[in-house]
Amino acid sequence: MTSTDHLLTVPDKQPRARLLDLVGAIEPWDDLERTHLETARQWIASGAPVYRLRKPDVPAMHLVSYFVALDNTRGQLLLVAHRKAGLWLPAGGHVEPVEDPWAAVRRECREELDIGAMASPITGERPLFLTVTPTRGQNPHTDVSLWYLLNADAHTITSYDHAEFNAIRWLTDEQVLEESAELLDPHMHRFTRKLQHARTSRHPG
Repeated sequence: MTSTDHLLTVPDKQPRARLLDLVGAIEPWDDLERTHLETARQWIASGAPVYRLRKPDVPAMHLVSYFVALDNTRGQLLLVAHRKAGLWLPAGGHVEPVEDPWAAVRRECREELDIGAMASPITGERPLFLTVTPTRGQNPHTDVSLWYLLNADAHTITSYDHAEFNAIRWLTDEQVLEESAELLDPHMHRFTRKLQHARTSRHPG
């Protein structure tokens, strides 16, 4: 038994209940998100391990917290050039065993961008979007990703984790949608459209 194998049987009823609450509160954007939400609900309720216990891919399906930093003044959101994925993605990372996904956002935001996480008033400390995505590369696995939305001032983000990212870019919604889907997280266009709808619903007209 390895140092993490015992975590496969750690009682985690409260974290699972919290995850089911978070997933259940997400309004599906389209049929694909509806399918992903149902997949996530069944996976969490099944008792299967939901946290990554060993790098890079144990278990083969595990929980991730993405966070999309949005500068409302400039109307731009932040994407990072992820070294391993070879794609432009939101920042984020794996949720640690029994860690709350919002706590993972706060931790990863500090580690990757050296800023504190400030929840967007559009969503608060709850995810806007959920995806279930097979990864690419040498160790393929499946990420169940909760997408959070943060308020950010682009001028305050002056550094980033160079071990994780090659570069960062601030893009408007329209610029994201004009980018080739092959260069982005496969669900980035869908998230952006859902974000546009959420912003319009909050500030109609």
